[in-house]
Amino acid sequence: MRLVIISGRSGSGKNTALHVLEDEGFYCIDNLPVTLLPSLVEKMTSGSDSPTKIAASIDVRNMPEALAEFPAVLASIKPLTISMEIIYLDAQDYTLIKRYSETRRKHPLSDHDIGLSEAIAMEHDLLEPVASRADLIIDTTNLNLYELRDRIRQRVSGSRDGNIALLFESFGFKRGIPLDADTVFDVRCLPNPYWHPELRKYNGKDEPVILHLKREAEVRQMLEDIKNFIDNWLPKYQQNNRTYFTVAIGCTGGKHRSVFLCEELHNYFQAKLSNVQVRHRELH
Repeated sequence: MRLVIISGRSGSGKNTALHVLEDEGFYCIDNLPVTLLPSLVEKMTSGSDSPTKIAASIDVRNMPEALAEFPAVLASIKPLTISMEIIYLDAQDYTLIKRYSETRRKHPLSDHDIGLSEAIAMEHDLLEPVASRADLIIDTTNLNLYELRDRIRQRVSGSRDGNIALLFESFGFKRGIPLDADTVFDVRCLPNPYWHPELRKYNGKDEPVILHLKREAEVRQMLEDIKNFIDNWLPKYQQNNRTYFTVAIGCTGGKHRSVFLCEELHNYFQAKLSNVQVRHRELH
């Protein structure tokens, strides 16, 4: 039996995630009360005709006191023989505000006394008991609908075989660190191709930048150090029941050094693991 819990702040893409899982053959339940989670699990494990894959959305439409009980409810069902994972979607506050402004929908917590910005901040606090126990956090700030669908499909489908799903994500520090990063490497100390006018128009996937960076001893050393870190420590995370692991690598603009390193790491680990992905935030 497999249970995927989808949670996150309103406007982060929970409905899209549920639709993707439904397409993947999951029996989907929207807005499941936290207190009914044990009953759902019991039903899943008691009958031969029960669905083998269920996805349930748990969000702020629950009563606040019920969300506070989530850790205790989770602890009560952990010993049962089911495969369970929690996926939490989120986005920057300004993005959630923009999405609500565009759709003109009402936030579940807003009323004549509580404005949209305040409701979004309240929701962050109310969902903390769920977010802090998530197996995977996906930052949808810079994802469009199709990218989010692909991310959910790749990550959920990729964890079926019990192996860890490894994602390398390049980014630019000037636009902030990705919310879904499990570990972050800062490579701004490396020589920057941007300062070579003939390379400025290219990115880290283009041959001129690749050849330039491969000639730099510091770049080669950084690459080897990151490889060694992941080789040494990823098995420890996996032993701790981690299903997903996101390695974020950042440079100033997120288009040259970080992209190059992510591509090199993706190619290296593809030969060693069954589910390795790469994403370049600033190239989308």
